[in-house]
Amino acid sequence: MHDKPDEAVGWLIEEFLTARSTRKPSPHTLAAYRRDLTTVARLVAADGTTPLPLDRLAVSALSPRVMRAAFARFAAPRAAASVHRAWSTWNSFFTFLVAEGVVPGNPMPAVGRPRTPLPQPKPLRGEDTPEELLAAVAREDGRQRDPWPERDLAVLALALCAGLRLSELLALRVASVAGRAGERRVDVAGKGGRPRTVPIEAGVDRVLADYLDSRRRRFGARSVRPDSPLLVDRRGEPLRRGGLQYLVESCYRRAGIGDRVPRGARLHALRHTFATRLAEDGASAAEIMRLLGHASLASSQTYIEVTAGQQRAAVASNRTNRALAGLVGQREVR
Repeated sequence: MHDKPDEAVGWLIEEFLTARSTRKPSPHTLAAYRRDLTTVARLVAADGTTPLPLDRLAVSALSPRVMRAAFARFAAPRAAASVHRAWSTWNSFFTFLVAEGVVPGNPMPAVGRPRTPLPQPKPLRGEDTPEELLAAVAREDGRQRDPWPERDLAVLALALCAGLRLSELLALRVASVAGRAGERRVDVAGKGGRPRTVPIEAGVDRVLADYLDSRRRRFGARSVRPDSPLLVDRRGEPLRRGGLQYLVESCYRRAGIGDRVPRGARLHALRHTFATRLAEDGASAAEIMRLLGHASLASSQTYIEVTAGQQRAAVASNRTNRALAGLVGQREVR
């Protein structure tokens, strides 16, 4: 056994975060790891008569009993999803410590965690809403100070027809769109550093080509070198998180569909629309999983289940079914 019981928790947290950085998580993910680890560790450190700083809290103090008590206090004011995420982070932390020979075992299986239902898809509402959105954005809007419909349409096409996440859109390079005619694809740097390839059809390819042509006219040929960011703002600078979110919001306003965008989804509603339409058109959960870059099949299965529910609701709305139900009701009364 190579455990090192006197090593400080604060220092080990930094070691763990450094090791996770090699997987290239987003800054938000890394910040969430740090927050979950330090918040629970401080609850442990503050449990004695004299609270300890994290650089003096020994890892040997993190017994199953102590961790259960700390998580009970952590969970009291928080939602189940937050507790579940923190549990997963601590489980990964202890797995790392075991692998490094710092502790002999992982106490987290002895710590309860809430079950959290998988989030339900939130696609755009309305059968023709995606088409209305694309048509509205393709038109130049005289109210805009510097309209760039080619760029805006390219963003929407990648989200609606390739299902890319916000971070994946921002990470794209010009060379990410590759392949021969008829076999075009987007090479995506997915969540957790998992790469995937998403095929694109001729319409999306044409939209992207028109966008790059318009960019050459605006900023010159050097602006579309293979290693250049694919998506840029109106100054030719790489598009950033806030700018991309604002761009999509403005597209919704221009199309007049703000009331059809589920609350809390915004840009992600485009990705959910892509996946929901795949399911409606007969794609399997495994195919959806590969195209969306899900880590588990369960996440992809939710789209299949939602579609099945929508199909049942559509059948139930058939007036012949209602008439039949009425006939059956009359027979029962007799």
